[in-house]
Amino acid sequence: STPAVSPQVGSHRDISLESLSLFRLLEPQIEILVLGTGDRVERLHPAMVKQMRECGIAVEVQDTANACATFNFLMNERRVVAAGLIPP
Repeated sequence: STPAVSPQVGSHRDISLESLSLFRLLEPQIEILVLGTGDRVERLHPAMVKQMRECGIAVEVQDTANACATFNFLMNERRVVAAGLIPP
């Protein structure tokens, strides 16, 4: 069988339930996913945010520069956090 390949995310338009599925598999389970959407904050489809929340993962969407700062802050607070960052 062919191994599963994670979809490439080049812009906020490529963010999907499939591309976010990786974050639901992490152990220990993350509390917060910080998404950096490039130069500006881009809205995600509410169904994607809702599904992540139903899995116990809060989603914070910011421009990438602020997402990096938020990720570092949450790490310093000893939160279980992951980041998905699209370069500006």
